Amino acid sequence: MSKENYDLLVVGSGPGGQSAAITAAKLGKRVGIIERKPSLGGVSLQTGTIPSKALREAAFLASRFSARGMREDHSRQNMGRNFLAEAIDKKDRVVKQKEVSLLKQLLKCGVSIIPGEASFHDAHTLAICTPGGQTELLQAENIVLAAGSRPRRPENIPFDKERVLDSTAILNLKQLPSSLLVVGGGVIACEFATIFAPLGVAVTIIDSHQQLLAYLDKDIADNLSGHMHDMGIQLHMSTKVTAIKRHQDQVEVTTDSGQQFSVDTVLYALGRQPNYDGLEIERAGLTNDDNGWIRINENHQTGAEHIYIIGDLAGNPALASTAMQQGKMVAKHAFAQQQNVSSTALPMAIYTIPELSYIGETERQLQQRQADYVTGIASYADSARGQIIGEYQGMLKLLVDRSSQKILGVHIIGEAASELIHIAQLTMSCNCSVDTLAENVFNYPTLAECYKIAAIACLDQL
Repeated sequence: MSKENYDLLVVGSGPGGQSAAITAAKLGKRVGIIERKPSLGGVSLQTGTIPSKALREAAFLASRFSARGMREDHSRQNMGRNFLAEAIDKKDRVVKQKEVSLLKQLLKCGVSIIPGEASFHDAHTLAICTPGGQTELLQAENIVLAAGSRPRRPENIPFDKERVLDSTAILNLKQLPSSLLVVGGGVIACEFATIFAPLGVAVTIIDSHQQLLAYLDKDIADNLSGHMHDMGIQLHMSTKVTAIKRHQDQVEVTTDSGQQFSVDTVLYALGRQPNYDGLEIERAGLTNDDNGWIRINENHQTGAEHIYIIGDLAGNPALASTAMQQGKMVAKHAFAQQQNVSSTALPMAIYTIPELSYIGETERQLQQRQADYVTGIASYADSARGQIIGEYQGMLKLLVDRSSQKILGVHIIGEAASELIHIAQLTMSCNCSVDTLAENVFNYPTLAECYKIAAIACLDQL
């Protein structure tokens, strides 16, 4: 069987895989991208980021109407049904447009698109099982694994794609349930809880942690909990689910305290697992640990230095934005190209309602390393724009080093948080001090004015 040679082979066409392939192609390298699904884009485009955010937009509009006085349950349910139908249609259109755009971009750059399931034949060779059932061998100087992840599905959970769902199956709902119980308090759990509650669904969250999004500072998590309470979401924290049983028209959920819940639908959202299945990594001399992950170094290289792992397959933070950066980085590293390394952490965003976004360190991390810092907080209600749009609970928090007056972290919860965080990113990457924000002129009225308010609060302490 003959072998076709490439400079770089990429397994997976999600954000990380796209970025690696396009970057290497622009360097004049021969690149192939292997995708086992019928459509390009990976989880981000097909079953994750883009579809869920399209649904979020419908829910956000519903929450806006509700905030303006449309609070009757039947009104919200009727509105929710209409918005759900529109959101599904919009989701499908956006996904198709993005897929066409991605295909054009890959072809324009000269990337070969190879349909099929990839597995290692040896350290430099991938065996591709084509849709027709044939096997082809492709050899490459460098290989990037960007096969993504999937929802964790324990065997004792009766998933059925109808009433007991994971985060992929819930995107295919054709009608709204009257009640939804979410197992988990992480990103996916919180996002879907705040998507369905504004549409008139009675939502309950059960999680074993003391607070939602356990890695965040308590004031930010409490703020989100307050928004959820206003939406009517019931929170049961420090609680574990011990059993989920499917009945004909209901699902029964039992907790470790003996409490039972009977609901229309359950979303099980406790973690994701890497898609290493079928890759036959041992043939390349690779092994994964007890949790299923392969160890990589700071350049995302495995023990075999020509094999890189990026995106969800590399573990946290498992975000599309970071995967894109990782893809670009490994492609340049593989071909010894100079890189411009960012001096700051990458921004993170959680698309709950309201949005939550942050960059840099948390107060918990600063306290653990005994940093000397000050905190400046601006409520959205302190800004004229916040009052105009009725956003009274949102907040922006600056964490500033007392000695150098450099910004150590920024945390935002509220409308447009995922957009506003980029001001912090630019300020931190330029190594500016907090007085830069205090002296800057922001458009009035805007939510960005909160940076100035929080910066002045920091300077008052300094």
